[in-house]
Amino acid sequence: MVKHEITKSLITRQAEMEKTFLKQFREGNYTVSNPLVVVNPYEVAPLSAMILFRTPTYQEVTLTVKGKETAGDITHTFPRAVEHILPVYGLYADYDNTVELVCSGGARANVTIHTEPLAPGVPVPTKCQANKEHMGDNIIFLTQTSKANALGCDYRGDVRWYLTINVCFDMKRLANGHLLVGTDRLIKLPYYVSGVYEMGVHGKIYREYRLPGGYHHDTFEMPDGNILMLTQIADRDTVEDALVLVDRTTGAILRTWDYKELLPYDVASTYSGTGTAHDWFHNNAVWYHAEDNSITLSGRHEDAVINIDFETGKLNWIIGDPQGWPQEYVDKYFFQPVGEPFEWSYEQHGAVVCPDGDVMMFDNGHYRSKIKEHYMKAKDSYSRGVRYHIDKENRTIRQVWQYGKERGADFFSPYICNVEYYGEGRYMVHSGGIAYDKGEPLEGLGSQNGGPDTVLNAITCEIVDDQVVYELHVPSNVFRAEKLPMYYAGEDTELGAGKMVGAMYQTQEFDTEIPAEPCGEMMPDHYEALVEEEEDRIRFNATFEKGELAMLLLEDGEGKTHRYYIDTSAPSNYGAMCVGTFLKNDPRNVDVFVNKEGLHGNMKLRVVLGDKIYETGITVNMSETSLA
Repeated sequence: MVKHEITKSLITRQAEMEKTFLKQFREGNYTVSNPLVVVNPYEVAPLSAMILFRTPTYQEVTLTVKGKETAGDITHTFPRAVEHILPVYGLYADYDNTVELVCSGGARANVTIHTEPLAPGVPVPTKCQANKEHMGDNIIFLTQTSKANALGCDYRGDVRWYLTINVCFDMKRLANGHLLVGTDRLIKLPYYVSGVYEMGVHGKIYREYRLPGGYHHDTFEMPDGNILMLTQIADRDTVEDALVLVDRTTGAILRTWDYKELLPYDVASTYSGTGTAHDWFHNNAVWYHAEDNSITLSGRHEDAVINIDFETGKLNWIIGDPQGWPQEYVDKYFFQPVGEPFEWSYEQHGAVVCPDGDVMMFDNGHYRSKIKEHYMKAKDSYSRGVRYHIDKENRTIRQVWQYGKERGADFFSPYICNVEYYGEGRYMVHSGGIAYDKGEPLEGLGSQNGGPDTVLNAITCEIVDDQVVYELHVPSNVFRAEKLPMYYAGEDTELGAGKMVGAMYQTQEFDTEIPAEPCGEMMPDHYEALVEEEEDRIRFNATFEKGELAMLLLEDGEGKTHRYYIDTSAPSNYGAMCVGTFLKNDPRNVDVFVNKEGLHGNMKLRVVLGDKIYETGITVNMSETSLA
């Protein structure tokens, strides 16, 4: 028997939860001394809550989550209101938290909120060099690469936030205070997801921006509020080589940049040690620099950071080792190093542009050469944060700062990671992909090459005038770290249902009809097949034998059959597993996603296995609908 589930989106479920607690609140008589408390109000952030009460007049309310010591207090003042619906951030797990409420009218109360223990997937920090002075009220938000929950840690390493959904890639704070992070909705292995969530710290999703080619790695909010997002062209034979500008309100794609029009994508000698024809550029960072109206992009698999003109889309310059590049590119776009010490970066991540135009990045140092005979082993290599000053007129480049090389292999991360610029002499360097196998630095990536003896680590450092003032160790591989306050200035509760915007692409169909005959039988139980019907797509899941011939059929009421090939071959050995959280323990277990885009009405679902067509007994509605 094939299982059939109809699943409401997280946005829909959250809207229903909000309606429920608001109804309870408005039907009750809740005061500051007897408020309504809702723990984890939006399902996915267990260390958040909502406190609801009324005051007789318009009053401000100052809310303080009391720390385990005074330095751990998290405080926010909400604007004047009579009806107070206050989000609570920064609770401790498995703890009777005290939340202090102080009304401007003079009333005060302490509320006790008990929380459950941390979920098993939360990687509890193993070391923290605490420094409240430099951390202030900020939290280090960590998004994962290995199979673990996203989390937030305070100045002393206590976990004060985590999510139970598998969000991915970088987390940014928008100008309106919301967070921006990749969704948990996989569209294609290894880690391409439907798009980006705009969400609150309490996990409420305000918008899901869906992209036809899916999303990966990074975003950047433009001065006008529209958002740059990294993507790829849907159903093309290359990945991670396109950028789109997305309308902030509608999710519509306003503009697309295709890197194949800029760079020699088919010149193998330009690839890094990990690059392939399929993943030739591997774009892992985007940054807009308003001063010269340009976009900077990091391409791991060409060991190159490139800069393009926003208006014309033309290439301005390239930072990287020019070894193997066509001479016309070397002459026109590369810089000549000056000064000592100087080293090129290899398979870099997280490029940012400083206010003065200097370029910072995390130099992973994977292989540390473009020449195979010179590749370095993990035990001999190192990673570092590095800052370069470029002279565009004279085409020279000078290394002006670095941190991490002196820590050797213990700080080596062959993938992921980031740097952040907080001001002159004040930076973050996050080495998130450290891994050891039997005590030795791992040759490979912790997200996919580790065995039972593999130990993972991620080290996040804040550095002031070349001195480490904060250092956090987490026993996982962490895609990126971002230091952000829990509350943003002027934060108040935003009610109402979130929205899905943008569009999925029309899933590619298989043109060839496989010779197979209906057998009149139900799909055998040993496949453990499941059809999950979502609001904008369906997911077909089953476990196949390697190489088994299989195809999904959707048949409409007019006799037309839509065919979708099911790839049952062993998964590729992906060269850059920047997010390994979607990989399955059993590679024979396969998901097939069919978007509702371009399809309508009820369709009968059948499955081709070998030379037979099997029944599932399931009819799905392929019209995109809201299940609210």
